[in-house]
Amino acid sequence: MSAPLGTVAGATWRHLPPAAPLGLAFDPARLAAEVHDLADLTWRPNRPVHQNGLGEEDTFDWKIIPLRSPAGSVLRTDPGGAGLEDHLDTPVLDRCPYLAEVLAGFPAPLHSARLMALGPGSETHEHRDGHTNFPWGFLRLHIPVVTQSGAELVVDGTTYHWEAGQLWYADFDRPHIARNRGAERRIHLVVDTVPTPALMSLFPAGFLAELPWSDVLMTREPVPLQPFEQQALRCEVGVPADFPDWSDDSGADPEDSLPGSVDVRDGRLVLCIAGEPRFGLVHIGNAEFRLQGWTEERTIVLDLARAEPVARFRVRCGRSLDEYVRPAKPVPHGVPMP
Repeated sequence: MSAPLGTVAGATWRHLPPAAPLGLAFDPARLAAEVHDLADLTWRPNRPVHQNGLGEEDTFDWKIIPLRSPAGSVLRTDPGGAGLEDHLDTPVLDRCPYLAEVLAGFPAPLHSARLMALGPGSETHEHRDGHTNFPWGFLRLHIPVVTQSGAELVVDGTTYHWEAGQLWYADFDRPHIARNRGAERRIHLVVDTVPTPALMSLFPAGFLAELPWSDVLMTREPVPLQPFEQQALRCEVGVPADFPDWSDDSGADPEDSLPGSVDVRDGRLVLCIAGEPRFGLVHIGNAEFRLQGWTEERTIVLDLARAEPVARFRVRCGRSLDEYVRPAKPVPHGVPMP
């Protein structure tokens, strides 16, 4: 349902540099000192996450301490994704006042924030972090904390060595490799966030001059709903079979439907599939919802006030929009969901 790598609605992202320094820098000594003071903690292996759950832990020396994670768990080394959990600060951040100050200074909502350590002599395989760039409304930014000669990041064939303290953007939807040819552990603070006008203003002027702005999926602030509004949005609805595929393309046919419903659980709206709560729904205005823990790459519009109620399932990639409309059956307040 999304556009091929490098093209979004006719815009070619490959003309942009694969990485760029942003207009924020921090005190390298204070960053390193706080990380050094975490020596008593366990660095746990990196573990990817996708729409089917957590994957296997990496077997090479790629270790993490989470500062923000799904539900604020210190055990979650993955970046999280669409689901039922918000990203919250972990207890580790209470020990790191300067790192907390750094994160609080980001002019955008934050998802995960992880200290990621790559051991000496270690190298990742070449890979892409899917749905990670402007057209999906998701940016993965780096601040080197402990680095050295030989600590490199190769993005789309260009090799970078980033000095400690500088905030960097890279297009991680392109093929990339992280490697550490030095004798000591390389540590970066890796922050997942979303585009906002204030965050975009930190990019170099030359980068912004070439940016196809109409293909940047900006985030919208959550809009509260009254309890009576939540109740009025309960419904049964068939869900396009590939709509849950927020991380990978499963190959499911979007014309097929999964049995679904929108219900109120624990004071919030959730999208259930086959009776099981699957995604929290975050209201962004006009009865449109993004998936909890995710971006506006995919949203649901509950258009239930019309003569023939429908739900509109939307998947975006920049200005490109796929929409699948399904009949919806409102469920009255007080009536249990079938």
